[in-house]
Amino acid sequence: MKLSSYTLGLVLVAVSTVLLSTAGLMTRLITMDTATILFWRGVWGGGAVALLMLVRSPRRTVLDFRRLGLPGWAIVVVTTASMSLFIAALHRTSVAHVAIIFATAPLIAAALGFLFLREKPGAGAIVASFAALAGVGLMVGTGEGGGLLGDALALMMTLCIVVNTLLARRYPDMPMLAIATLSALLGSLLAAPFATPFSWPVQEIWVVALFGIFGFAAGLALMLIGARLLPPVETSLIGALDAPLAPFWVWLVFGELLDRMTLIGGGLVMAAVCLHVLADFGGRRRAASAAAECSVINP
Repeated sequence: MKLSSYTLGLVLVAVSTVLLSTAGLMTRLITMDTATILFWRGVWGGGAVALLMLVRSPRRTVLDFRRLGLPGWAIVVVTTASMSLFIAALHRTSVAHVAIIFATAPLIAAALGFLFLREKPGAGAIVASFAALAGVGLMVGTGEGGGLLGDALALMMTLCIVVNTLLARRYPDMPMLAIATLSALLGSLLAAPFATPFSWPVQEIWVVALFGIFGFAAGLALMLIGARLLPPVETSLIGALDAPLAPFWVWLVFGELLDRMTLIGGGLVMAAVCLHVLADFGGRRRAASAAAECSVINP
């Protein structure tokens, strides 16, 4: 059965969120500084996507890079900024603060999507966004304090990610794999003057390599492709699943116990997103059935 563009977008963004949510785990596994993480992440991630493009079709790869234009380069710059700010924020404030600030993304996306794309968010999406925000608030309400600089970086990251979803939605024909490649390599280039790439254990470099290829590059590419198929508020709402997933990976690897409020808040986020998706599916199915009946009655 062929998936609708909406369903495909949901699947791609959901898988992207799962992959990108491993960033917090990666920073726990290594002691590498921010600049060096960004350098190696970009080298491995950008190199992997570029290789994939070349294997697929060298000629198409060249054409994809040549047709970026101003919108494509805008997405490259904003993507580079958002992913760099994310790692920097994790190093300068608590994971809890990053999570609660990022949880505001669906509401910001709803407002900006309406202002710039004239896509009016449904009441269900707004309710689910507030529920997800409340869930994240419960998760981090008793958490550690954060730094002002890190909080500011997390806010800028959130704004960049929202703008990214708007641009991907507005310009759906952009070559997203080329954008993912350039974003990764640009981040690496900007971090290079401040990085010490060969001063760290090989094991740490391999950890960043695995995240760069599978967590960052694959997650970013899927997010960019999926975001052009969904309203910005939907993309950001699914992205809110990062909040319960990030501590889940830490629990899975390190065995850290999750407190009661983390479990309750994480469950609320999961429920808000899943119930909204199910309700939206039901509404779309009913609308499709009604349209089919009308076409039969009025051929």
